[in-house]
Amino acid sequence: MRYYCTLFDSFYLSRGLLMHESLEEWSSSYHLFIFAFDDLSWSILSHLKLKNVTVVPLSEFENKELKEVKGNRSKAEYCWTSTPSVLWHLIKIKGLPEFTYVDADLIFWSDPSVLTDELVSSGGNVLVTEHRFSILAKLHGEKKAGRFCVQFMTFTNEENSLKVLERWKNQCIEWCYARYEDGKFGDQKYLDEWPDIYDNVHILQNHGGGVAPWNVTNYSFSGDGNIINGRLKSSGSEFKVVFYHYQYVKIIGDDSFDIGWYIIPEDIRELFYTVYAINIAKKEQFLHDLFPEYSTGYFRYGGKGIKERVKSFLKEQLGYNVLKINK
Repeated sequence: MRYYCTLFDSFYLSRGLLMHESLEEWSSSYHLFIFAFDDLSWSILSHLKLKNVTVVPLSEFENKELKEVKGNRSKAEYCWTSTPSVLWHLIKIKGLPEFTYVDADLIFWSDPSVLTDELVSSGGNVLVTEHRFSILAKLHGEKKAGRFCVQFMTFTNEENSLKVLERWKNQCIEWCYARYEDGKFGDQKYLDEWPDIYDNVHILQNHGGGVAPWNVTNYSFSGDGNIINGRLKSSGSEFKVVFYHYQYVKIIGDDSFDIGWYIIPEDIRELFYTVYAINIAKKEQFLHDLFPEYSTGYFRYGGKGIKERVKSFLKEQLGYNVLKINK
């Protein structure tokens, strides 16, 4: 049995449901704990009674420390702050043997147990995944976002694993904001030093775990839209895609999606993004039909300053990385 957990609110509900469906498709023995970060997501998820899922309300795990910092953090920052606390709750409070955190905007393309099996084989008990930035993305991404991505992380219920988790939990409660400051950024930059100070941390070697917009140009792909195989351009080494991280994908209209700022070639759009956007649209319609209180969260551009105006122009006027689907 593999144990996974994720967290999201109603804004990310359709993504989280798609992630669960992909996990259900590929995992033979698993259980997923979903931490619902608002009342609407809790109500809908409880009603759906998803297979192999336990829904956890905020009231069950929010402790005094989290509540004290909640008012000073944005919704996104509070989710980042809470990630290690969620793992701590499930391992330390629930007493389960191990847990893997997964972001709600991942889609699994094959069985993720191959990734946690790698951790077991390594002799370590904490698994982290690198960004593996492409050359261009690394120029501005690594300093700010860090070497590692909080997207797929495993901790076991062992003393030296919990030591890593507890320190990370306390650091995030003390400081976790969506800005780069004094070598910190959100919950991620804290991970940079782990391989240097902990000998039980294993860095995932399987390139199939962690394909994402910031590294997708490192690879070439082949497949039928069901099973996708990848090849590292620099070495020619091959792998099976385990998950793709659809970071930043935003709904900006009934048939339009913003797929971010990284360079995403047309073949990658067709292989990974078109089907994802269509499935989000279908899931949004499903939620509208079943739950009258649900409404789609649309993203709108705008803001002060030259930088924000340039961004708005690139997206709204030039349609940079705007994907349209035929509903």
